[in-house]
Amino acid sequence: MANRLPSTHAPGFPPAILIRPGDPNPFDQPPQQHKMNPMMMQQQPQQHQGSPGPPSVPQLPPQMFTTAAQLLDLTDKKLMVVLRDGRKLIGVLRSWDQFGNLVMQDTAERLFVQGLYADIERGLFLVRGENITLLGEIDLDKDDYVPEPYQLGPVEKVFALKKAEDAERKIADKRKHKRLAAEGFEGEHAGEAIL
Repeated sequence: MANRLPSTHAPGFPPAILIRPGDPNPFDQPPQQHKMNPMMMQQQPQQHQGSPGPPSVPQLPPQMFTTAAQLLDLTDKKLMVVLRDGRKLIGVLRSWDQFGNLVMQDTAERLFVQGLYADIERGLFLVRGENITLLGEIDLDKDDYVPEPYQLGPVEKVFALKKAEDAERKIADKRKHKRLAAEGFEGEHAGEAIL
């Protein structure tokens, strides 16, 4: 007799079957009718009696999507995306794939430094999914609101200040990694080849 695995299967679908050596093959027997989840049965459109054609396929509710498919609701909306290196991108999400790679249109990179901010126009932008730390929809009603300590500055000045700040941070990070290496700790990319 085939043993059934613990119930970790999706509701409305048959559970997995574990076949051990010497057990009869359950696939040689006629299929059994499986009960459907009541939530999925409610979503099926009612078919008229005697209507020709195959039965309709049950649709999963949107809450069931826990992967990149959740980006479906954010398509064609204005987003802010924060990357692993700290860059902040603002643009309209136009396309995405199963790996979380994004195509953003009318993208601007927003720089923050010493109480100033500026936007650098980047246009059409492809973002690799593994580089995204955070993303969220921008409320268009509050899009023009600027938090109190920050003021809009000239792009050249903000860019120069940001470049100097990044150079100082790299020097500080090198010192920190040297101290950690002296104590026996590996750096962030110690075991990897960086290309």
